[in-house]
Amino acid sequence: MIAADLAVVGISELATPEGNTVRTGPDLGRLRVIRDAAVACREGRFVFVGTETDFHEAVSVAPGGRVVDAAGGTALPGFVDAHTHLPFAGWRESEFEERLGGATYAEIAGRGGGILSTVRATRAASETELTATVRARLDSLLALGTTVVEAKSGYGLEAETERKQLRALRAAAAGHAVEVVPTFLGAHTIPAEHRESRDAYVRRLVAEMIPGVVRDRLAEYADAFVDPGAFTLSEARTVLEAAREHGLGVRLHADQFQDDGAARLAADLSAASADHLEYASDEGIAALARAGTCGVLLPAATFFLRMERRPPARRLVEAGVGVVVATDFNPGSCPAESMGAALWFACLLGGLSVDEAITASTLNAAHTLNRARVAGSIEVGKRADLVVHAVPNRYHLVYRFGVQRVRTVIAGGRVRLDTGKGAPPP
Repeated sequence: MIAADLAVVGISELATPEGNTVRTGPDLGRLRVIRDAAVACREGRFVFVGTETDFHEAVSVAPGGRVVDAAGGTALPGFVDAHTHLPFAGWRESEFEERLGGATYAEIAGRGGGILSTVRATRAASETELTATVRARLDSLLALGTTVVEAKSGYGLEAETERKQLRALRAAAAGHAVEVVPTFLGAHTIPAEHRESRDAYVRRLVAEMIPGVVRDRLAEYADAFVDPGAFTLSEARTVLEAAREHGLGVRLHADQFQDDGAARLAADLSAASADHLEYASDEGIAALARAGTCGVLLPAATFFLRMERRPPARRLVEAGVGVVVATDFNPGSCPAESMGAALWFACLLGGLSVDEAITASTLNAAHTLNRARVAGSIEVGKRADLVVHAVPNRYHLVYRFGVQRVRTVIAGGRVRLDTGKGAPPP
């Protein structure tokens, strides 16, 4: 018999990608689907995944162990959100109202709003305040079914506040159920005090800020935003090559508002991901495929900014790029931390199938964060991160958009949330 200390039974449908690496092309939508399923865990890992009939024959739950009834819900891997900006202070709802009145993202940024507005608030916040804010946001992510999250700095734009953001991430993540993968985004935009001395800020990033972050082990990745209002291709290359030389992985905000050539730069740098990509050229997408760089789609941000371009999901799939879906949670262009919402827009705006979107938000996302060997799928041996959604099958996650129905969240083999509300009858 297989010994277990936690089991989930009564699963109407279990759907998961499989494997330890990225899924591309036709494989993106290939899931293992088990009807009338059950899973068992021991010491934080999956030890059984199969039908409930086989579970009762093969698994023994130890005295004192727990058996959770999914009550006809659907089980998926915990969501892996591969692009967020968690550690910030303040919101920008007034800018949202301006955009509804016709102002553009670039216009707001040009008069000192946008990212620089959040920079001012984050610089003013204490580290204790930021830590408490991040922990509350991690609680919210967990309740929405996210068990791994990438989180960027980028609202300090000077050494101490960037480090403050990253320290707040580390402190908030300590002991929390959601695993945090930290990214240094000092190259988010040029700070106001360096608008007339861009080169000096780039030099500071390379000579001071990156070495300090690496010395204190505050980040796993570095990122840069290529945009007319942020960094040029040359500046981003300088920063990210320095980060890579110091041992950090590389990510890139690429081709969000125009074809800046940033997708090609991400490929040249063998980046883990190129994110946004609404305006990426065919040449840039082909380069990503050759380099094995994932394309991270942020469709909720595309929707929130009311962009004319849609997420290039089908182009990426057809080119053989590893597609990832993430939220882009931030106070300006996507103040929503829900991966469920990201799935709605990935399908309804980007044209992914439900099964493709599930892989893109779990296994592929884990791959781009170097976590695919432990997370992103429900398989024996992997960390037991699982979410029961109170719906009769996976299609309802998008078909009945606009409503979250997370019933049970298991992270690291422990029940972190259990509402006790079952799925409605099919």
